[in-house]
Amino acid sequence: MRAILLLALMAIGTFGFSQTNINGNVVDQNNEPIPGANIVIVGTTIGTVSDFDGNFNLETSEVPPFKIEISSIGYTSNTQSVTGNNQTLTIILNESQTFLDEVVISASRTPERIFESPVTVERIGLSEIKNTTAADFYGGLENLKGVDVNTNSLTFKSVNTRGFASFANTRFMQLVDGMDNSTPALNFPIGNLVGMVETDVLSVELLPGASSALYGANAFNGILFMRSKSPFDYEGISVSIKQGITSQESAGDNSYTDVGIRAAHKFSDKFAAKVNFGYLKGTDWAATSEVDKTTPGGTRADLNYDGINVYGDEVSTDIKGVALTLEGLGVLPAGANALVPSQIVSRTGYNERDLTNYNAESIKADWGLYYRPIEDNSLELSYVGKVGTGNTIYQGTNRYNIAGFFQEQHKLEIKNDNFFVRGYVVGDKAGNSYDMVFTGININRAWKDDNTWFGEYTGAYVTATLSGATDAQAHAAARAQAETGRFLPGTPEFQAAFNRSINDPNLATGSKFQDASKYYHADGNYNFSHLIDWAEIQVGGSFREYSLNSAGTIYTDYDGAINYSEFGVYSQIQKSLPFEGEKSLKLTGSIRYDKSEFFDGFFSPRLSAGFTLNRNHNIRASAQTGFRNPTTQDLFIGLDAGRAILVGSAPDNLDRYVTAPLDVSGGGQLLGQPATITQTGAVAYNNSYTLASVTELGETGNPAVLEIANPDIINPEKVTSFEIGYRGKVEKLVIDFSTYYNSYEDFISQEVVVAPYYGTVGDGSLSVAAIANNDFQAYSAYTNTDANVNSYGASLGLSMKVLGNFDLDGSYTYTKLDFDRDANPDVMLNFNTPEHKFKASFGNEQLFNNFGFNVSYRFSDDYFWEATFGNGVIPEFHVVDAQINYEVPSIKSSFKLGGTNLTGKEYYTAFGTGYIGSMYYLSWTINN
Repeated sequence: MRAILLLALMAIGTFGFSQTNINGNVVDQNNEPIPGANIVIVGTTIGTVSDFDGNFNLETSEVPPFKIEISSIGYTSNTQSVTGNNQTLTIILNESQTFLDEVVISASRTPERIFESPVTVERIGLSEIKNTTAADFYGGLENLKGVDVNTNSLTFKSVNTRGFASFANTRFMQLVDGMDNSTPALNFPIGNLVGMVETDVLSVELLPGASSALYGANAFNGILFMRSKSPFDYEGISVSIKQGITSQESAGDNSYTDVGIRAAHKFSDKFAAKVNFGYLKGTDWAATSEVDKTTPGGTRADLNYDGINVYGDEVSTDIKGVALTLEGLGVLPAGANALVPSQIVSRTGYNERDLTNYNAESIKADWGLYYRPIEDNSLELSYVGKVGTGNTIYQGTNRYNIAGFFQEQHKLEIKNDNFFVRGYVVGDKAGNSYDMVFTGININRAWKDDNTWFGEYTGAYVTATLSGATDAQAHAAARAQAETGRFLPGTPEFQAAFNRSINDPNLATGSKFQDASKYYHADGNYNFSHLIDWAEIQVGGSFREYSLNSAGTIYTDYDGAINYSEFGVYSQIQKSLPFEGEKSLKLTGSIRYDKSEFFDGFFSPRLSAGFTLNRNHNIRASAQTGFRNPTTQDLFIGLDAGRAILVGSAPDNLDRYVTAPLDVSGGGQLLGQPATITQTGAVAYNNSYTLASVTELGETGNPAVLEIANPDIINPEKVTSFEIGYRGKVEKLVIDFSTYYNSYEDFISQEVVVAPYYGTVGDGSLSVAAIANNDFQAYSAYTNTDANVNSYGASLGLSMKVLGNFDLDGSYTYTKLDFDRDANPDVMLNFNTPEHKFKASFGNEQLFNNFGFNVSYRFSDDYFWEATFGNGVIPEFHVVDAQINYEVPSIKSSFKLGGTNLTGKEYYTAFGTGYIGSMYYLSWTINN
């Protein structure tokens, strides 16, 4: 009896755990295989993906009949019925009619077609990444409508939309699988230096303009979403090998290597893992401009020369004051100062190419563990870790060699189709990074301190003048005398001084950055759409705590880390109202409340409406208020950048920054002042004159022109944004148009002010004498302007199939700043975007079997670049990129041969950076 019962139980167990096996092949309308297609049992999370040849095998305990859904980005999904075990299916997916059918998540934090998105959104997926003419997917963002990509370095590109961009682009957010990609030390994204490996990229979405209502303070000017491939859906090993050269007139032809490896495995329906590795090495675009920053047409022969990419010549003084000091000390005879004119003279600097090796390198890895504990449920728990290190060039107030920079991220997340909760930490270390400007300055000082150099210069000038030399001859003799014994590049003395400087974090003697900052972030979202059916309602929130730890080399954290926090909560409701026929109205309302511990809270509402006339025409309109909190630099920086001292305006920061002793032993002592004084950062905000009025005083000699600055300490910035757009299709032509108007309140800017060493601004005597004696310090203050700042613009994108199966795309973008520069000469806005941009591409993914090509063209109008490093006009440029690609299914490989800037006409996108040359490459991608 027991034996019979046991056999019965075994039979029942065998029946209960029997498997249904489904085999199939996924192809397009041309019978070409579609790799990476998702096959999911409808109503469950059970599924698989097709391999490189489009084949798939799905085993499940589900008992037929049931349905499976087959989908792939760029194709219309298909549903098939499974009626029995061991069924073999051939599934044909038709290419999506247009990009309007593609699904995005970023615009509303919920899946929706681009066609129905309430705001402008750009997207690139696997197909676009494969066919981009850029050297990598991140560079391919340059071809998106309305997007500006400023090239700081071969490994550091800054993405921005709708103006107000610098390389320290704190107005634009980048998220990788929900994690902020900004560096804790500098509080802005550092491009793809330690970002995603291309073989793991699933899609990229970009929202231009204010996105604060859903994403908070840093999404003020736009947001970039990068999503990676799930190991449950994309298994196997993928490899990409790219080899080529970069070609630039200044740097020559140099090797370029980019390797990416992805390995992913689904161990079961419950557990999967993946790991990625990326390596890039090349030679950076060399910056070699010797144009004078401050004097149009100036050359190295000028007495007060300050070359764009020449460092050390930022140190200058008026030799009249030096003569007065030397005469007072008895070094020069009485009356000698009468022979010396009031003339500012700068020290001789070193070229940037002598202070860096232009090594561009990126090494990054990430890994993830994913667990789905409940069968037929989308609940997923995951851990993701990322590390990266690299070398790049960063341009902020000065030019910086970012060498051995390291960043790590660790994230824990739990989510399903209706919610997510995640927490992550981001930490960085500066490695061997250093300031190239201060490296040049302190190599000079290691050889001969400033007082000695200027003293020798002035003494030699007097001697030559007494000997009958002309002014020009006397200055030439003076510089020759002062330069005696100077450390020359390539000599052991120069190298020793260079090594000492880049390893010394004290900017009075060195140039090294120290940093080990972190931030901790948590956010969550819940979508109630599965619980209610009359509308889609979401709620969410976020919390972030910063821990700044630069040991006083960037921030005023001399005595320990600076910690502060901010949080936000939001809600969104979305409702679709059907009308007769295909017409419908989609209404979206969002509101977010954010609070920093330093400022009052702020609400950011957004209202939008999308009216669908039919499946081919949609009109949208939105109005929203965005805001951004002052950044870590706005609040806590304390950095002597040479020409000016940068002091953040957090209330407890103003007195924490203290200058080194300042020498007033010249004219100041004649007015009864001590030989040296110190200042705190507070003087920038409570005892300063405007830079423009000080300049005018020097030109006119009239003290009445001096104007008190005393800028207010910083507050959050607000923007009110209005947008109208249209998406539609007219026969074969797809149209995407948008226009916007932004009005800013309390615009955050930097204002250079001048603080006298003695006297009170406005006293009409002592402070004026300090300015006249050059006894003052320039500060770059972080503040809000009360000036009217507005911007507006429009973008038009057109795409269509021509000549059969060829893709033709084009876009035009107009961007305009509305600001009275003449009335506000000291306010720095960093608008930094061309008024006119045009982009176009022409290609065919299947020109013939397995062979495709693409050609792209970009035009940028000239524009004025404004930043703390320097200001200047960026000339217009025209860039042509192209690629051809060939697939070899038998070895699961695709090959691409491409080139960027094929005309060879070098250009640059920012003042002070190296010219961008050409790049030529050949890539081999396996099983991706």
